Amino acid sequence: MGVVEIGGLKVGPGEPLLVMAGPCVLEAADEMLRLSGEIAAVCRRLGLPYVFKASYTKDNRTSGDSFRGPGPQEGLRLLQRIKDAHGVPVVTDVHHPGETAAVAEVADILQIPAFLCRQTSLLEAAGRTGRAVNVKKGQFLAPADMAHAAAKLRAAGCDRVLATERGSFFGYRDLVVDFRGHDALHRLGLPVVFDATHSVQSPGSAGGATGGTPDLIPLLMRCGLAAGADALFIETHFEPARALSDAGCQLPFARFAALAAQARRYRELYLEVTA
Repeated sequence: MGVVEIGGLKVGPGEPLLVMAGPCVLEAADEMLRLSGEIAAVCRRLGLPYVFKASYTKDNRTSGDSFRGPGPQEGLRLLQRIKDAHGVPVVTDVHHPGETAAVAEVADILQIPAFLCRQTSLLEAAGRTGRAVNVKKGQFLAPADMAHAAAKLRAAGCDRVLATERGSFFGYRDLVVDFRGHDALHRLGLPVVFDATHSVQSPGSAGGATGGTPDLIPLLMRCGLAAGADALFIETHFEPARALSDAGCQLPFARFAALAAQARRYRELYLEVTA
């Protein structure tokens, strides 16, 4: 299994826990700059490598009336401001092959949304940028089948591929996480990212929006780290109830520092017992 380097940081077997954290979608610039700075400060204090995450466009909202983000032009400018202000790498979603080149000028990691993880043209375009690519495993996909997404990226010249587990459909409007999938993804030679917030989603359950059970975020986080996740993906907001996307499953920032400290301890213990 390989270690992936991103913006001077390393993620993979034997490495410290990498944290990808931020809001679901970019909102007001002042708030995003403050939130990213406070997350970065927590991670620096704990010695955790940190990547800021946020989407400039959410193209997979439940309702056509939902907020979709500032768009690529304004959103990429804001992501660059965050990078410059806090000296952190950033990861953001790409939905269309035609956007990948512009996104790669700013983002250190291009992220393939779960619903698009089989889209060959998108994977090929992302793979040609020279950036690292994080593929979110589709809720419909067997973990071992992520081999095909990784192969498409590698064929396009990308040798820095990460895989994110974010749960599997369990009937209607429910997700479960089969933590055996971490092992399956590691066997593909991929660092594993565990998304502890989207894993508690209840898709479409909030009357045209996504609901969830955010109180379960710490439990699932601990399970994911015990199963060997190399990175932790957390959506967090100062006030999740007023978040413009995924309000039902984001972690209140007031709880972030304690959760991050716990995550570091779990990673350290995992590395100790599996050495």
